[in-house]
Amino acid sequence: MLFAPDAEEALDFVVALANTAPGASRTGDDELATIDQLRELLGRYVYSGRVDHDQAELDAVRSTRDLLRSVWTLDRDDAVDAVNRMLREARALPYLTRHDGSDWHIHATEPGAPLAERIRVEAALALIDVIRMNETGRLRVCAATDCTGLFLDLSRNGSKRFCSVRCGNRVNMIAFRARRAGR
Repeated sequence: MLFAPDAEEALDFVVALANTAPGASRTGDDELATIDQLRELLGRYVYSGRVDHDQAELDAVRSTRDLLRSVWTLDRDDAVDAVNRMLREARALPYLTRHDGSDWHIHATEPGAPLAERIRVEAALALIDVIRMNETGRLRVCAATDCTGLFLDLSRNGSKRFCSVRCGNRVNMIAFRARRAGR
C-alpha cells in the first residue's frame, strides 16, 4: 500500500472525475454535461455532506475537474503550490471523522460546504500524501497518443503506462500491425 486508504479513494475519485472530460472519457464526449451525470458519478463514490443537484453545483464541479486535471500533471514543487492554494482558499481545517462505514479518515471542510470545495480539499489532502512520499510520478496521463485519460499507478514497480487495458491493447495492436507490415 502506497497511500492511506482515504487518500487512495480520493485519488480514485479524481481520476474518475477527470476522465469525464472531453477527450479523456470512453466516448470522447463530456460525460459530466448534465446534473444526472454528476448524480451518477457521485453514486459510485461515497461523498458525505451537502449535494445540491443544481446547475451551479455542476458548473463548479466541472471547473474543479479542470483544475484537478491540471494539478495532476504538475511537477512536485508546482503541485505543492497548487495544493496549498486549494487548502488556503477553502480555509481548510483538518479533522478526523468516521461515517458511512468508513474508519477514521481526514476531512477538512464542513459537511455543509459546497460539493466542489469538498472535492478540491479532499483531493488536496490526498495529494499531500503523494507529494510527501515523493510519488508524484504515480500520477500519470495515458501513454496512448489518442487518449488524455488520467490514472493512478499503484503497481508495485510503478511501470503502468495506460489508463485502461483497452488503451494498452489498442497501442499494442497498432505496434504489432506496424511490425507485421514492415516485414
